[in-house]
Amino acid sequence: MAGVRITDTTLRDGHQSLWATRMTLQDMLPVLEKLDSVGYHSLEVWGGATFDVCLRYLDEDPWERLRTIKRYVKRTPLQMLLRGQSLVGYQHYPDDVVTAFIGRAVANGIDIIRIFDALNDLRNMEVPIRVAKKEGAHVQGTVVYTISPVHTTEHYLEVARELEGMGVDSICIKDMAGLLTPFVAYDLVKLFKENLQVPVQLHSHYIGGLALGAYLEAARAGVDVVDTASVPLAFGASQPPVETVVRALAGTPYDTGLDLHLLFEIAEYFDDLRRELGYERGVTRITDMRVFEHQVPGGMISNLVNQLKEQKAAHRINEVLEEIPRVRAELGYPPLVTPTSQIVGIQAVLNVLLGQRYKVVPEEVKNYVRGLYGSPPAPISEEVKRRVMGDEEPIKGRPADYLEPRMEEARREIGDLAESEEDVISYALFPQVARKFLENRRAGKLNPGRRPARQGVKVNEEVKAGMDLKEITQLIKALEETGVTELNLESEGVKVSIKRGTVGYQPVAEVGPPPAQEPAPVPLKEDEGTAAEVIEVRAPMVGTFYRAPAPDAPPFVEIGTRVKPGQTLCIIEAMKLMNEITADAPGRVIEILVENGQPVEYGQILFRLAKE
Repeated sequence: MAGVRITDTTLRDGHQSLWATRMTLQDMLPVLEKLDSVGYHSLEVWGGATFDVCLRYLDEDPWERLRTIKRYVKRTPLQMLLRGQSLVGYQHYPDDVVTAFIGRAVANGIDIIRIFDALNDLRNMEVPIRVAKKEGAHVQGTVVYTISPVHTTEHYLEVARELEGMGVDSICIKDMAGLLTPFVAYDLVKLFKENLQVPVQLHSHYIGGLALGAYLEAARAGVDVVDTASVPLAFGASQPPVETVVRALAGTPYDTGLDLHLLFEIAEYFDDLRRELGYERGVTRITDMRVFEHQVPGGMISNLVNQLKEQKAAHRINEVLEEIPRVRAELGYPPLVTPTSQIVGIQAVLNVLLGQRYKVVPEEVKNYVRGLYGSPPAPISEEVKRRVMGDEEPIKGRPADYLEPRMEEARREIGDLAESEEDVISYALFPQVARKFLENRRAGKLNPGRRPARQGVKVNEEVKAGMDLKEITQLIKALEETGVTELNLESEGVKVSIKRGTVGYQPVAEVGPPPAQEPAPVPLKEDEGTAAEVIEVRAPMVGTFYRAPAPDAPPFVEIGTRVKPGQTLCIIEAMKLMNEITADAPGRVIEILVENGQPVEYGQILFRLAKE
């Protein structure tokens, strides 16, 4: 057979898995032409979480990122990851949004679209495949690999055959959690090669240490392409390193033909960048190897840890990892890949943090139980179904058939903030995040490539947000002279904690302004002069507050709105999902203590209601 070809994932899955998707376009530009000269099968540069993170955290337009990369990469096909009917989001979108998104993705530079559905429900891949084919992209249908009592080799072959029948140009086995053992990889790839006419590609993560062995056995079985990353962004939760795979296959019938010297030049660039940004190398730890138990995929691990840090609960990671398999079983053994990994993951986090299982159920979890994400591999626990849906019955049929068209409505809502069709699509996908981005762009407030403050402030670099570099430097010097080990200060809404560590003092800025000062409770007097009972509604998590529509007092819940038990008061965006905060008792809103779009802390008072 011809040698094994390689897709490089450094610019998408590599930094999504290890750097919480924080690599910026400016980080990529210096190395793009070298990557283009390697001779890769493709470069995975877009899709997955990159779209969301560009808008939400990096002040970048993801469409402009794609267009810019295409200007520099002239020979190697550009590849993206598409979550079926969920596109690059965490919910299903109507067909008109799917059609618009894929059309503009191809027009802006995407050549290969890897399409998957988290549940291997092919109904959720029909429209994306058809549209991508029509637009002229190479369409790669994906079989999501996992381990459960209901996932078998026969199931995977059946899914692959159906995908081939739908007209895909190649098949990818997507082992997002690194669960594929070498000998199973050989058997599965061999089975696919014997029964399919299209090329077969293998995608795995190193998180449990199995991926390199799986690749070598897959090569013996005839795999056409494997996914790797440059070594500074490989190992751990990421892919195997390209350098190791190239050397292991050199001189065999599976030789990749890639230049190791050039690959190491590229690796040196990324290693310098890694050290500059303060990221660790990917390693396989004991906790990572517990993937064999909890099955949390590589792309989710780093984000899960970061999200728990935001919730001030990083120390509870082991409890969450123990809760995830329980939730997964109760929800019918969905493969843990976006968006079902977020659905299972956030429910597990909430179950642990709130101390009561399913006390808060995010809307995405409710929609999953309702069948709006597709058919789960196994039946959902009846107890969970009752708690989430009551007597409501799950939907039947293709989930997207229940969605109303969205593009024209989105176009009206965003108005002249949208300067292009791409802007309208961004808003249709992530309304709150995109609106904030577009408003900031209009006001000239964008800072493309900005770094999240959690990465710290180095003494010799510029300090933003009103921080006085000279003052901080003087404080550090004073600490060194006096022996004080810690100093906390506030400057223009940004908290700074300067602590002495093993390598000197390091000022670290916390993200966002401090929580708003809570006003003293104002007793509500009834006509008779007695104080009414006041209910305080607090944030159950750290996140961003968004106003919620009020059915009886449009457009939003406001002071004076009467609410019923179970009615949505607001939405807290946290861990990539929109979490509805509902009223526990009937009441009337008498105070709203948070502004729309404002960050909130755990336990912060959001509303005061007069109980009725």
